[in-house]
Amino acid sequence: MSTNQSSLASQSNQANSGFKVQQPGLLTLIQDAGRLGHHRIGLTTGGPLDSQAFKWANRLLGNELNATALEVSIGGLVLTAEVDTWIVLTGAEMPLKINGQEQDRWHAHPVKAGDQIEVGFSALGARGYLAVAGGFQVEHSFSSSATVTREGIGGLNGEKLQQGDYLKCAAVKPAQTFRLPEAYRPDYSDQITLRVITGYQQHAFSDYQKRVFFSSEYKVTDRADRMGYRLEGPEVKPSIDGILSEGICHGAIQIPADGQPIVLLNDRQTIGGYPKIGSMISLDTARMAQLLPGSRVSFEEITIDDAHNLHCLAHAHFERIQPEAIS
Repeated sequence: MSTNQSSLASQSNQANSGFKVQQPGLLTLIQDAGRLGHHRIGLTTGGPLDSQAFKWANRLLGNELNATALEVSIGGLVLTAEVDTWIVLTGAEMPLKINGQEQDRWHAHPVKAGDQIEVGFSALGARGYLAVAGGFQVEHSFSSSATVTREGIGGLNGEKLQQGDYLKCAAVKPAQTFRLPEAYRPDYSDQITLRVITGYQQHAFSDYQKRVFFSSEYKVTDRADRMGYRLEGPEVKPSIDGILSEGICHGAIQIPADGQPIVLLNDRQTIGGYPKIGSMISLDTARMAQLLPGSRVSFEEITIDDAHNLHCLAHAHFERIQPEAIS
């Protein structure tokens, strides 16, 4: 074979290197760590709702922590491999099968061309993360591959995965792969306490209204998605009906006219005009994003110094954990 023919064959193999989507599941999105620094032009962040599970999926394969992976909501994803590589599934308790054989989650597995990968429906938790060695190869839009369907940006044409889509990746044999021991795997309980920093608009809420908010239990409604989680419980009434629209941070807790809190997440609008009682810390928005409708939450007030300490401790804990190497 001539050099030219070898080059063409190599290019053809690379073009057909990846995974074919047989069933896309209820909502499967291509995500990296998120689209940062573009709020000024109205583009929201996107990225994984559970950043810890996302980072572990990449770390267990030896990937960069920002490598592009799949966020699988609820489950139902079926792929056919057309490449020899390694995969891992983290996050919610979604059964993973390779060629019909159930496999451990939070554990890297080899797959070969022709293998079928199934991610079943979740028994506990809402978001799973399927990563591949080296990451999926997706063109970036505004510095990120993160899919935000509301904006029609990122991923494959700004949409959730569809049947017949093709997910490109290279044939990669990692230098080392890993599994996370069960003792370090998250507990996706459906009844949790979430930590909140009150903001400058707390003065629009009387002491009584704040006591109601921080001492009550709220239910996750079926209006919970990547933009935000709407909750149902005792009404919280601010002394003002609205504010001039302003930038909205990740985890902001808006209180609209009906008094039912909305916790804003990755695909939130970039500005809004509802009063905000505070903001949930990012460690806990990740926990909330694993809740299904009907789950119960309560809130605890913390200081911004507490939040910084919790963030630093979580980062140190992640770095300190040594996953088990797979031979």
